[in-house]
Amino acid sequence: MNKELIKNIIVEYQEFVFKKTFMERPFVLEEHANYVFVGLRRSGKSHLMYQQIHRLIKNGHTIDEILYINFEDDRLTGLLLEDLDTIKLSYEELYPSRPIFFLDEIQIIPQWEKFVRRLADIGYQVYVTGSNAQMLSSEIATTLGGRFLIQEVYPYSFAEYLQAQNILLETNWIYKTAIRSEIIRQFNNYFYDGALPELLLFKDKRSWLSNLYQKIFFGDLIARYTVRNVNAMRLLIKKLAESVKQPSSYTRLTHIISTTGTKVGTQTIIDYLNYAEECWLTFSISNYATKFVEKESNKKYYFIDNGLLNLFLFDPETSLLENMVAIQLRKKYKKQVYFYNQNVEIDFYIPEEALGIQVSYSLHDPETEKREINAFLKISGLLNLDQMIIITKDEKRSIPIAENKSIEVIPIWEWLLAIP
Repeated sequence: MNKELIKNIIVEYQEFVFKKTFMERPFVLEEHANYVFVGLRRSGKSHLMYQQIHRLIKNGHTIDEILYINFEDDRLTGLLLEDLDTIKLSYEELYPSRPIFFLDEIQIIPQWEKFVRRLADIGYQVYVTGSNAQMLSSEIATTLGGRFLIQEVYPYSFAEYLQAQNILLETNWIYKTAIRSEIIRQFNNYFYDGALPELLLFKDKRSWLSNLYQKIFFGDLIARYTVRNVNAMRLLIKKLAESVKQPSSYTRLTHIISTTGTKVGTQTIIDYLNYAEECWLTFSISNYATKFVEKESNKKYYFIDNGLLNLFLFDPETSLLENMVAIQLRKKYKKQVYFYNQNVEIDFYIPEEALGIQVSYSLHDPETEKREINAFLKISGLLNLDQMIIITKDEKRSIPIAENKSIEVIPIWEWLLAIP
Protein backbone atom coordinates (compact mmCIF):
# COMPACT_ATOMS: atom_id res chain seq x y z
CA MET A 1 0.00 0.00 0.00
CA ASN A 2 1.36 3.40 -1.01
CA LYS A 3 2.31 5.43 2.08
CA GLU A 4 1.80 8.78 0.39
CA LEU A 5 -1.78 7.84 -0.49
CA ILE A 6 -2.40 6.73 3.09
CA LYS A 7 -0.99 10.00 4.45
CA ASN A 8 -3.29 11.96 2.16
CA ILE A 9 -6.24 9.89 3.36
CA ILE A 10 -5.32 10.38 7.04
CA VAL A 11 -5.09 14.18 6.70
CA GLU A 12 -8.21 14.35 4.54
CA TYR A 13 -10.24 12.43 7.13
CA GLN A 14 -8.90 14.60 9.96
CA GLU A 15 -10.26 17.66 8.16
CA PHE A 16 -13.52 15.86 7.43
CA VAL A 17 -14.27 14.74 10.99
CA PHE A 18 -13.16 18.06 12.49
CA LYS A 19 -15.69 19.95 10.34
CA LYS A 20 -18.41 17.31 10.59
CA THR A 21 -21.70 18.46 12.10
CA PHE A 22 -23.97 15.98 13.81
CA MET A 23 -26.76 15.64 16.34
CA GLU A 24 -25.38 14.55 19.68
CA ARG A 25 -26.93 11.31 20.89
CA PRO A 26 -27.17 10.28 24.58
CA PHE A 27 -24.26 7.84 24.65
CA VAL A 28 -21.92 7.96 27.61
CA LEU A 29 -18.61 6.19 26.97
CA GLU A 30 -15.92 5.28 29.47
CA GLU A 31 -13.02 7.74 29.25
CA HIS A 32 -10.19 5.22 28.90
CA ALA A 33 -11.98 2.23 27.37
CA ASN A 34 -11.68 0.70 23.92
CA TYR A 35 -14.96 0.19 22.08
CA VAL A 36 -16.55 -1.85 19.34
CA PHE A 37 -19.69 -0.15 17.97
CA VAL A 38 -22.10 -2.61 16.39
CA GLY A 39 -25.49 -2.27 14.73
CA LEU A 40 -27.51 -2.19 11.53
CA ARG A 41 -26.21 -0.41 8.45
CA ARG A 42 -27.00 3.32 8.64
CA SER A 43 -27.95 3.19 12.31
CA GLY A 44 -25.43 5.90 13.22
CA LYS A 45 -22.25 4.08 14.22
CA SER A 46 -19.98 6.41 12.25
CA HIS A 47 -21.72 9.45 13.72
CA LEU A 48 -21.09 8.08 17.18
CA MET A 49 -17.41 8.03 16.24
CA TYR A 50 -17.60 11.67 15.12
CA GLN A 51 -19.33 12.53 18.39
CA GLN A 52 -16.60 10.85 20.41
CA ILE A 53 -13.86 12.57 18.41
CA HIS A 54 -15.41 15.98 19.13
CA ARG A 55 -15.74 15.11 22.82
CA LEU A 56 -12.04 14.21 22.94
CA ILE A 57 -11.12 17.50 21.26
CA LYS A 58 -13.37 19.38 23.71
CA ASN A 59 -11.51 17.64 26.54
CA GLY A 60 -8.10 18.81 25.36
CA HIS A 61 -6.98 16.48 22.58
CA THR A 62 -6.05 17.87 19.17
CA ILE A 63 -7.22 16.74 15.74
CA ASP A 64 -3.62 15.67 15.01
CA GLU A 65 -4.06 12.91 17.60
CA ILE A 66 -7.01 11.44 15.71
CA LEU A 67 -6.41 8.63 13.24
CA TYR A 68 -9.80 8.04 11.61
CA ILE A 69 -10.11 5.71 8.62
CA ASN A 70 -13.30 4.57 6.88
CA PHE A 71 -12.46 1.23 5.28
CA GLU A 72 -15.38 1.50 2.86
CA ASP A 73 -13.35 4.18 1.05
CA ASP A 74 -12.83 2.89 -2.51
CA ARG A 75 -9.18 4.00 -2.37
CA LEU A 76 -8.62 1.33 0.28
CA THR A 77 -10.16 -1.57 -1.65
CA GLY A 78 -8.23 -4.80 -1.29
CA LEU A 79 -6.40 -3.97 1.94
CA LEU A 80 -4.94 -6.92 3.83
CA LEU A 81 -3.96 -7.38 7.46
CA GLU A 82 -0.37 -6.24 6.88
CA ASP A 83 -1.62 -2.98 5.35
CA LEU A 84 -3.13 -1.95 8.69
CA ASP A 85 0.35 -1.61 10.16
CA THR A 86 1.32 0.53 7.17
CA ILE A 87 -1.48 2.92 8.14
CA LYS A 88 -0.02 3.16 11.66
CA LEU A 89 3.51 3.76 10.32
CA SER A 90 2.24 6.40 7.87
CA TYR A 91 0.61 8.31 10.74
CA GLU A 92 3.83 8.14 12.77
CA GLU A 93 5.73 9.71 9.87
CA LEU A 94 3.24 12.58 9.86
CA TYR A 95 2.94 13.35 13.60
CA PRO A 96 4.92 12.89 16.82
CA SER A 97 1.65 12.34 18.72
CA ARG A 98 0.37 8.99 19.96
CA PRO A 99 -2.77 8.41 17.87
CA ILE A 100 -6.24 7.52 19.04
CA PHE A 101 -7.55 5.02 16.48
CA PHE A 102 -11.04 5.26 14.96
CA LEU A 103 -11.42 2.33 12.55
CA ASP A 104 -14.75 2.56 10.73
CA GLU A 105 -16.21 -0.58 9.07
CA ILE A 106 -13.00 -2.47 9.74
CA GLN A 107 -14.66 -5.88 9.39
CA ILE A 108 -13.94 -5.52 5.65
CA ILE A 109 -10.27 -6.36 6.37
CA PRO A 110 -9.60 -10.10 6.89
CA GLN A 111 -8.25 -10.89 10.38
CA TRP A 112 -8.62 -7.25 11.46
CA GLU A 113 -9.06 -8.33 15.07
CA LYS A 114 -5.40 -9.36 15.36
CA PHE A 115 -4.23 -5.83 14.56
CA VAL A 116 -6.77 -4.27 16.89
CA ARG A 117 -5.81 -6.63 19.74
CA ARG A 118 -2.15 -5.72 19.29
CA LEU A 119 -2.97 -2.01 19.46
CA ALA A 120 -4.86 -2.55 22.72
CA ASP A 121 -2.07 -4.72 24.13
CA ILE A 122 0.50 -1.96 23.68
CA GLY A 123 -1.73 0.71 25.17
CA TYR A 124 -3.40 2.50 22.27
CA GLN A 125 -6.99 3.63 22.63
CA VAL A 126 -9.11 2.17 19.84
CA TYR A 127 -12.68 2.62 18.58
CA VAL A 128 -14.02 0.19 15.99
CA THR A 129 -17.29 -0.03 14.06
CA GLY A 130 -18.80 -2.88 12.10
CA SER A 131 -22.12 -3.67 10.47
CA ASN A 132 -22.82 -7.13 11.79
CA ALA A 133 -22.67 -9.06 15.02
CA GLN A 134 -19.99 -11.41 13.73
CA MET A 135 -17.84 -8.84 15.45
CA LEU A 136 -19.24 -10.30 18.69
CA SER A 137 -18.50 -13.92 17.74
CA SER A 138 -16.79 -16.12 20.29
CA GLU A 139 -13.60 -16.25 18.22
CA ILE A 140 -13.26 -12.47 17.99
CA ALA A 141 -14.27 -11.98 21.62
CA THR A 142 -11.50 -14.38 22.56
CA THR A 143 -8.99 -12.59 20.34
CA LEU A 144 -9.87 -9.18 21.76
CA GLY A 145 -9.39 -10.67 25.20
CA GLY A 146 -11.92 -8.55 27.08
CA ARG A 147 -10.05 -5.36 26.20
CA PHE A 148 -13.04 -3.86 24.37
CA LEU A 149 -16.49 -2.82 25.50
CA ILE A 150 -19.41 -3.47 23.17
CA GLN A 151 -21.68 -0.51 22.37
CA GLU A 152 -24.87 -1.41 20.51
CA VAL A 153 -26.11 1.38 18.22
CA TYR A 154 -29.81 1.46 17.34
CA PRO A 155 -31.83 3.75 15.07
CA TYR A 156 -33.16 6.93 16.67
CA SER A 157 -35.37 6.73 19.71
CA PHE A 158 -38.54 8.80 19.37
CA ALA A 159 -37.04 11.53 21.54
CA GLU A 160 -33.97 11.64 19.27
CA TYR A 161 -36.20 11.65 16.19
CA LEU A 162 -38.02 14.72 17.53
CA GLN A 163 -34.72 16.39 18.36
CA ALA A 164 -33.52 15.76 14.80
CA GLN A 165 -36.68 17.55 13.61
CA ASN A 166 -35.89 20.49 15.94
CA ILE A 167 -38.88 19.74 18.15
CA LEU A 168 -38.09 20.42 21.80
CA LEU A 169 -40.13 18.92 24.62
CA GLU A 170 -40.97 21.90 26.80
CA THR A 171 -41.97 21.60 30.45
CA ASN A 172 -45.49 20.16 30.71
CA TRP A 173 -45.53 19.70 26.93
CA ILE A 174 -48.11 16.94 27.21
CA TYR A 175 -50.72 19.52 28.29
CA LYS A 176 -49.95 21.96 25.47
CA THR A 177 -52.28 21.29 22.55
CA ALA A 178 -50.07 22.60 19.73
CA ILE A 179 -46.89 20.74 20.69
CA ARG A 180 -48.84 17.59 21.56
CA SER A 181 -50.51 17.61 18.12
CA GLU A 182 -47.15 18.09 16.40
CA ILE A 183 -45.61 15.21 18.35
CA ILE A 184 -48.46 12.90 17.36
CA ARG A 185 -48.09 13.99 13.73
CA GLN A 186 -44.35 13.30 13.81
CA PHE A 187 -44.96 9.97 15.50
CA ASN A 188 -47.00 8.74 12.54
CA ASN A 189 -43.97 9.25 10.29
CA TYR A 190 -41.71 7.58 12.84
CA PHE A 191 -44.15 4.68 13.17
CA TYR A 192 -44.38 3.83 9.47
CA ASP A 193 -40.97 4.94 8.15
CA GLY A 194 -38.73 3.91 11.01
CA ALA A 195 -35.91 5.84 12.59
CA LEU A 196 -32.67 5.38 10.66
CA PRO A 197 -30.96 8.79 10.94
CA GLU A 198 -30.06 9.23 7.27
CA LEU A 199 -33.68 8.56 6.22
CA LEU A 200 -34.67 12.06 7.39
CA LEU A 201 -32.71 13.56 4.49
CA PHE A 202 -34.88 11.90 1.83
CA LYS A 203 -38.39 12.63 0.58
CA ASP A 204 -38.93 9.23 -1.07
CA LYS A 205 -38.37 7.27 2.10
CA ARG A 206 -39.71 3.97 0.83
CA SER A 207 -37.26 3.93 -2.10
CA TRP A 208 -34.38 4.71 0.26
CA LEU A 209 -35.45 1.91 2.62
CA SER A 210 -35.87 -0.54 -0.28
CA ASN A 211 -32.37 0.27 -1.49
CA LEU A 212 -30.96 -0.17 2.02
CA TYR A 213 -32.71 -3.52 2.40
CA GLN A 214 -31.20 -4.73 -0.87
CA LYS A 215 -27.74 -3.81 0.43
CA ILE A 216 -28.39 -5.66 3.68
CA PHE A 217 -29.86 -8.68 1.89
CA PHE A 218 -27.25 -9.10 -0.81
CA GLY A 219 -24.26 -7.60 1.00
CA ASP A 220 -24.69 -8.53 4.66
CA LEU A 221 -26.56 -11.80 4.18
CA ILE A 222 -26.00 -13.43 0.80
CA ALA A 223 -22.41 -12.38 0.07
CA ARG A 224 -20.98 -12.34 3.58
CA TYR A 225 -22.33 -15.77 4.52
CA THR A 226 -22.04 -17.28 1.02
CA VAL A 227 -25.73 -18.18 1.04
CA ARG A 228 -26.44 -20.53 -1.87
CA ASN A 229 -30.20 -20.82 -1.54
CA VAL A 230 -31.02 -17.15 -2.14
CA ASN A 231 -34.72 -17.81 -2.68
CA ALA A 232 -35.04 -19.63 0.65
CA MET A 233 -33.43 -16.69 2.46
CA ARG A 234 -35.69 -14.21 0.66
CA LEU A 235 -38.82 -16.20 1.54
CA LEU A 236 -37.68 -16.65 5.14
CA ILE A 237 -37.27 -12.89 5.71
CA LYS A 238 -40.67 -12.29 4.15
CA LYS A 239 -42.28 -14.93 6.37
CA LEU A 240 -40.66 -13.51 9.52
CA ALA A 241 -42.12 -10.10 8.64
CA GLU A 242 -45.59 -11.52 8.13
CA SER A 243 -45.39 -13.47 11.44
CA VAL A 244 -43.88 -10.76 13.63
CA LYS A 245 -46.46 -11.15 16.41
CA GLN A 246 -46.48 -14.96 16.54
CA PRO A 247 -43.91 -17.54 17.67
CA SER A 248 -42.28 -19.35 14.76
CA SER A 249 -40.62 -22.72 15.25
CA TYR A 250 -37.72 -24.00 13.20
CA THR A 251 -39.76 -26.92 11.89
CA ARG A 252 -42.74 -24.73 10.94
CA LEU A 253 -40.55 -22.26 9.07
CA THR A 254 -38.79 -25.12 7.29
CA HIS A 255 -42.13 -26.58 6.25
CA ILE A 256 -43.52 -23.25 5.01
CA ILE A 257 -40.44 -22.48 2.90
CA SER A 258 -40.34 -26.02 1.53
CA THR A 259 -44.00 -25.94 0.47
CA THR A 260 -43.20 -23.06 -1.91
CA GLY A 261 -41.08 -25.47 -3.94
CA THR A 262 -37.79 -24.28 -2.45
CA LYS A 263 -36.25 -27.30 -0.78
CA VAL A 264 -34.50 -26.45 2.47
CA GLY A 265 -33.48 -28.32 5.63
CA THR A 266 -34.08 -27.35 9.24
CA GLN A 267 -30.39 -26.74 9.94
CA THR A 268 -30.24 -24.35 6.97
CA ILE A 269 -33.21 -22.42 8.36
CA ILE A 270 -31.49 -22.23 11.77
CA ASP A 271 -28.36 -20.90 10.09
CA TYR A 272 -30.30 -18.34 8.06
CA LEU A 273 -32.14 -17.10 11.16
CA ASN A 274 -28.80 -16.64 12.91
CA TYR A 275 -27.42 -14.74 9.92
CA ALA A 276 -30.39 -12.34 9.95
CA GLU A 277 -29.76 -11.59 13.63
CA GLU A 278 -26.00 -11.29 13.18
CA CYS A 279 -26.40 -8.60 10.54
CA TRP A 280 -28.85 -6.73 12.82
CA LEU A 281 -31.86 -7.08 10.52
CA THR A 282 -33.87 -9.06 13.09
CA PHE A 283 -33.78 -10.09 16.73
CA SER A 284 -35.69 -12.71 18.69
CA ILE A 285 -37.22 -13.29 22.11
CA SER A 286 -38.01 -16.60 23.84
CA ASN A 287 -40.96 -17.97 25.77
CA TYR A 288 -40.20 -17.58 29.48
CA ALA A 289 -42.66 -20.35 30.39
CA THR A 290 -41.06 -23.20 28.43
CA LYS A 291 -38.06 -25.47 28.80
CA PHE A 292 -34.70 -24.85 27.15
CA VAL A 293 -35.29 -26.70 23.88
CA GLU A 294 -38.51 -24.84 23.06
CA LYS A 295 -37.01 -21.55 24.24
CA GLU A 296 -34.40 -21.96 21.54
CA SER A 297 -36.53 -23.48 18.78
CA ASN A 298 -39.83 -21.57 18.99
CA LYS A 299 -39.19 -17.82 19.22
CA LYS A 300 -40.84 -14.56 18.24
CA TYR A 301 -38.88 -12.58 15.65
CA TYR A 302 -38.86 -8.80 15.26
CA PHE A 303 -37.17 -6.33 12.93
CA ILE A 304 -34.66 -3.82 14.25
CA ASP A 305 -36.41 -0.94 12.44
CA ASN A 306 -40.09 -0.37 11.66
CA GLY A 307 -39.35 1.12 8.24
CA LEU A 308 -37.64 -2.07 7.06
CA LEU A 309 -40.44 -4.22 8.45
CA ASN A 310 -43.06 -2.06 6.75
CA LEU A 311 -41.56 -2.87 3.33
CA PHE A 312 -43.12 -6.34 3.61
CA LEU A 313 -46.56 -5.59 5.10
CA PHE A 314 -50.10 -4.81 4.01
CA ASP A 315 -52.39 -3.41 6.74
CA PRO A 316 -49.27 -3.10 8.90
CA GLU A 317 -50.51 -1.22 11.97
CA THR A 318 -50.80 -4.00 14.56
CA SER A 319 -47.49 -5.59 13.56
CA LEU A 320 -45.67 -2.26 13.53
CA LEU A 321 -47.03 -1.39 16.96
CA GLU A 322 -45.78 -4.60 18.57
CA ASN A 323 -42.50 -4.40 16.69
CA MET A 324 -41.87 -0.86 17.95
CA VAL A 325 -42.49 -1.92 21.54
CA ALA A 326 -40.12 -4.87 21.07
CA ILE A 327 -37.36 -2.59 19.76
CA GLN A 328 -37.61 -0.25 22.73
CA LEU A 329 -37.59 -3.13 25.23
CA ARG A 330 -34.61 -4.71 23.50
CA LYS A 331 -32.67 -1.43 23.71
CA LYS A 332 -33.41 -1.00 27.40
CA TYR A 333 -33.29 -4.58 28.71
CA LYS A 334 -31.03 -6.30 26.14
CA LYS A 335 -31.71 -10.04 26.15
CA GLN A 336 -33.77 -10.03 29.35
CA VAL A 337 -37.00 -9.62 27.36
CA TYR A 338 -39.37 -12.59 26.96
CA PHE A 339 -42.92 -13.39 26.01
CA TYR A 340 -45.04 -15.67 28.21
CA ASN A 341 -47.22 -18.36 26.69
CA GLN A 342 -48.47 -21.27 28.77
CA ASN A 343 -52.27 -21.41 29.16
CA VAL A 344 -52.15 -17.61 29.17
CA GLU A 345 -50.25 -15.28 26.84
CA ILE A 346 -48.48 -12.01 27.61
CA ASP A 347 -46.76 -10.22 24.74
CA PHE A 348 -43.71 -9.13 26.76
CA TYR A 349 -42.39 -10.09 30.18
CA ILE A 350 -39.31 -8.57 31.84
CA PRO A 351 -38.59 -10.66 34.97
CA GLU A 352 -36.06 -8.29 36.55
CA GLU A 353 -38.65 -5.49 36.52
CA ALA A 354 -41.68 -7.72 37.31
CA LEU A 355 -43.16 -6.01 34.26
CA GLY A 356 -45.81 -7.40 31.93
CA ILE A 357 -46.81 -5.64 28.71
CA GLN A 358 -49.67 -6.29 26.34
CA VAL A 359 -49.84 -4.55 22.97
CA SER A 360 -53.24 -3.75 21.47
CA TYR A 361 -53.83 -1.26 18.69
CA SER A 362 -57.17 -0.28 20.23
CA LEU A 363 -59.33 -1.23 23.21
CA HIS A 364 -62.51 0.31 21.77
CA ASP A 365 -63.93 -3.15 21.15
CA PRO A 366 -65.22 -4.43 24.56
CA GLU A 367 -64.17 -8.00 23.68
CA THR A 368 -60.62 -6.89 22.99
CA GLU A 369 -60.44 -5.01 26.28
CA LYS A 370 -61.85 -7.99 28.16
CA ARG A 371 -59.31 -10.34 26.58
CA GLU A 372 -56.34 -8.15 27.48
CA ILE A 373 -57.52 -7.63 31.07
CA ASN A 374 -58.23 -11.34 31.55
CA ALA A 375 -54.73 -12.21 30.43
CA PHE A 376 -53.30 -10.08 33.25
CA LEU A 377 -55.79 -11.49 35.76
CA LYS A 378 -54.82 -15.06 34.87
CA ILE A 379 -51.10 -14.42 34.89
CA SER A 380 -51.29 -12.74 38.30
CA GLY A 381 -51.65 -16.23 39.77
CA LEU A 382 -48.40 -17.29 38.09
CA LEU A 383 -46.20 -14.18 38.21
CA ASN A 384 -46.01 -11.44 40.78
CA LEU A 385 -46.18 -8.43 38.45
CA ASP A 386 -45.44 -5.01 39.90
CA GLN A 387 -46.36 -3.27 36.65
CA MET A 388 -49.02 -4.17 34.08
CA ILE A 389 -49.22 -2.06 30.94
CA ILE A 390 -51.33 -2.17 27.80
CA ILE A 391 -49.72 -0.14 25.03
CA THR A 392 -52.15 1.18 22.41
CA LYS A 393 -51.93 3.51 19.43
CA ASP A 394 -53.60 6.48 21.15
CA GLU A 395 -55.68 5.51 24.21
CA LYS A 396 -54.88 6.32 27.83
CA ARG A 397 -56.54 5.42 31.10
CA SER A 398 -56.11 3.34 34.26
CA ILE A 399 -58.07 0.09 34.83
CA PRO A 400 -58.30 -0.98 38.51
CA ILE A 401 -58.19 -4.78 38.93
CA ALA A 402 -57.52 -5.24 42.66
CA GLU A 403 -56.73 -3.24 45.77
CA ASN A 404 -53.68 -1.10 45.04
CA LYS A 405 -53.31 -2.72 41.61
CA SER A 406 -54.25 -1.44 38.20
CA ILE A 407 -53.47 -1.86 34.54
CA GLU A 408 -52.12 1.27 32.89
CA VAL A 409 -53.26 1.91 29.32
CA ILE A 410 -50.71 4.13 27.56
CA PRO A 411 -50.45 5.44 23.98
CA ILE A 412 -47.29 4.22 22.28
CA TRP A 413 -45.88 7.70 21.58
CA GLU A 414 -46.21 8.71 25.23
CA TRP A 415 -44.67 5.45 26.44
CA LEU A 416 -41.71 5.86 24.11
CA LEU A 417 -40.99 9.33 25.49
CA ALA A 418 -41.38 8.20 29.10
CA ILE A 419 -39.17 5.10 29.04
CA PRO A 420 -35.46 5.95 29.51
